[in-house]
Amino acid sequence: MIEQIDSKIYRIEIPLPDSPLRATNSYFIRGDERNLLIDNGFNMTECMTAMGDAQKKLNFSLDDTDLFLTHLHSDHIGLTGQLARQNTKIYAGKYTEHCLRLPEDDSFFTPFIIQSGLELMGIPSDDPTIHPGYEFAPTLFASDNVQILEEELVINIGDLQFRCVSTPGHAPDHFCLYEERKKILITGDHILGTITPNNTIWEDPWEVEKDYLGMYLENLDRFKDFEIDIALPGHRAIIEDCHGRIAGLKEHHAERLNLVLNILDDGKPYTGAQVTERMRWDIKAKSWDDFPVAQKIFATGEALSHISHLMFLGQIEKQLDGGVVYYTRVK
Repeated sequence: MIEQIDSKIYRIEIPLPDSPLRATNSYFIRGDERNLLIDNGFNMTECMTAMGDAQKKLNFSLDDTDLFLTHLHSDHIGLTGQLARQNTKIYAGKYTEHCLRLPEDDSFFTPFIIQSGLELMGIPSDDPTIHPGYEFAPTLFASDNVQILEEELVINIGDLQFRCVSTPGHAPDHFCLYEERKKILITGDHILGTITPNNTIWEDPWEVEKDYLGMYLENLDRFKDFEIDIALPGHRAIIEDCHGRIAGLKEHHAERLNLVLNILDDGKPYTGAQVTERMRWDIKAKSWDDFPVAQKIFATGEALSHISHLMFLGQIEKQLDGGVVYYTRVK
């Protein structure tokens, strides 16, 4: 599906088969000399077919279209290797650029599965392909035409001026784009309208040193003084009340943090996976046992981001026992 947002901005829905996300929003912005394509989709045939159909319907060539990548997740950068041409400028954060040039680093996968307690629940720790992020990662390519994104960098597309806003949290580097005159904010996965962005940890559970959920919550406040008429998210429909949605996201995470504390209130040590199992999740499954493996991994990462945030606040402590991390509430 293609939806015209503005005279020069189009939303292209790229399907994500077998994913609860359903689709990635890729945004095509038509320029005078060069166009800009923001995010793309998984590295899979269905995504490439949808992008090819959009090219035909919107009548644009990849030879004069640059690519902007909001963050490193494969549902946003998977097609980059197929779409980039020799003269394509690729706008990406430093962490994201690293993922495009080097083989997917799966060294984090095994300790995550083991230390989180997921292996104790029967999930194998030696097969990263059960995680869609590894399975549909972009084809590697060499390019000297990558523009590393920085705060306040301005990208001109025709008469539109998009300012880069750094919003790490959902990913180690994440960038939104703001067009002040049109009051349009392109949010990637930082702000979603009808679902909440998945937040996770980006270090082994025992070695966590950065509070990515804390960063995410702080960066929601980046936009409190922005005038925003519409926000264009990485998934689902456009957001007409962006500030209201930001307030809703903050309330959601406050509730999740309280839920984690309540689970740990009995004083017993729990693994990250055991905390996850006891949380409420918006997924079509009768019980935790019926969750698809990938969703168990995503949900556990989400739970661990909340647990880690509470650790940074001094409300939870951890211990390592047999290679598995256990959490208790500080009394």
